Amino acid sequence: MVTRTISAALQGINATPVFCETTVTPGCRVSIIGLPDAAVKESRDRIESALLEIGMHFPRKSVTVNMAPADVRKEGSLYDVPIAVAVLAADGHVPSDKFEQYMLVGELSLDGSVKAVKGCLPYAILARTMHLKGIIVPRENAVEAAVVDNLDVLIADNLRQIINFFLDREELELKQIDTRDLFYKAQFSFSNDFADVKGQTAVKRAFTVAAAGGHNLIMVGPPGAGKSMMAKCMPSILPPLTLGEALETTKIHSVSGLRSETGLITCRPFRAPHHTVSSVALAGGGSNPMPGEISLAHNGVLYMDELPEFKREALEILRQPLEDRQIQISRVKNSLTYPASVQLIASMNPCPCGYYNHPTHPCVCTPTQVRKYLNKISGPLLDRIDLQIEILPLSFEEVSHTERGESSAEMREKVIRARNIQIERFKVWNAARPEGQRVHCNAQMNPQLEREFCNLDEACLALLRRAMTRLDLSARAYDRILKIARTCADLDGREQIMTYDISEAISYRKLDRRNWGE
Repeated sequence: MVTRTISAALQGINATPVFCETTVTPGCRVSIIGLPDAAVKESRDRIESALLEIGMHFPRKSVTVNMAPADVRKEGSLYDVPIAVAVLAADGHVPSDKFEQYMLVGELSLDGSVKAVKGCLPYAILARTMHLKGIIVPRENAVEAAVVDNLDVLIADNLRQIINFFLDREELELKQIDTRDLFYKAQFSFSNDFADVKGQTAVKRAFTVAAAGGHNLIMVGPPGAGKSMMAKCMPSILPPLTLGEALETTKIHSVSGLRSETGLITCRPFRAPHHTVSSVALAGGGSNPMPGEISLAHNGVLYMDELPEFKREALEILRQPLEDRQIQISRVKNSLTYPASVQLIASMNPCPCGYYNHPTHPCVCTPTQVRKYLNKISGPLLDRIDLQIEILPLSFEEVSHTERGESSAEMREKVIRARNIQIERFKVWNAARPEGQRVHCNAQMNPQLEREFCNLDEACLALLRRAMTRLDLSARAYDRILKIARTCADLDGREQIMTYDISEAISYRKLDRRNWGE
């Protein structure tokens, strides 16, 4: 007799069905086939111990478990529960009439308890897509699985409960949450506020422009100027996540084993990897591919402090995801694509000692050392960072000033108004394209959209021509200036780009100037 339970496998951040087909025949051999990894092969020992704890025995016969489809790699311990149930059913201890209605995931402890697994949200989404009645999950995974509506999420604390459920001896606890109520209640909860930032009015304006247009930003300034503090305030002025963005972001974190207490990530993520991070940890991948820091910051902010201190190969990895909003992990046996629509906020000192251009503290670095330090960031990467701003230290009067500045809530109102203008502007374009090719903000405009929405009059063209010549700007820098100017006009609610918009955009290209650092 062949029995079959339903489970799943991860491919990137999505799940694909896996069917645990099991037979029990005379003999004394246990075989698990279908490209299982070591963790799956070891499930036999965990299952045997768990069954003994609940007064049952692993069959003393030949047991064959085929994990179909056989060409999909099966990784992890989530198959303990579906294999255990399938083996008991094949041995005649559990009826299989309800197996086609439920997906099973969970790792078994030696005492028979069911432990949490990674990626439960994609599994629940797959179960609903397959039109199953429900999914049986460990208690720790119940909240994230319950985010998916129109699906029964049943909680199992141990293997005995699952067996009794299929024997119709007891009901499993049903987990339900109101996803939309949870989503809209928890959107604006931030621990950092721009109102606590003393002075730096021009820099706060640059952050507003960056948030309004989705532009990348780098700050150059001495230690103690407030770079890290302002970077941490960035999520508080970004537009709220849409429900679709929240689900996609939660899927990535679920696959990485990062569970939210509420089950749904409702605020834009903020990731700040240390400069010693490896290329794999930043981009993702590994022997068992997992999302990296770039993907974990999807729909949010990736903050890289002391940018020149990162390894060169790690920095160059950023180039593709900043352009394409996704990152591709290619291996000999597999190729995966992770979403990576991030807003890069970076900071750095202007020189090795940190005090170049400081008004009072002398710099001990030579011009050659300053230039060498800046050259750690390649030109192609620097071109992809739209706003390049210099931060000066605060005076005593500014530091001791007690009046609070413009708050994050006030800045966010301006940002949302500008984003609404952009949403309306790109509505026709997006209606004709699939999700992956849609444009949501000015920073994502392609050349065709630039020609349509970034028209310049003669005065603007003349100003931009002089800047391109004197500063020796690249073609990519030219595109960045147009997009920033478009955002500046949107913040003021104007359709036409003016010369002062161009002038402001040019002022945000500090590191493009030939004499900077000399």
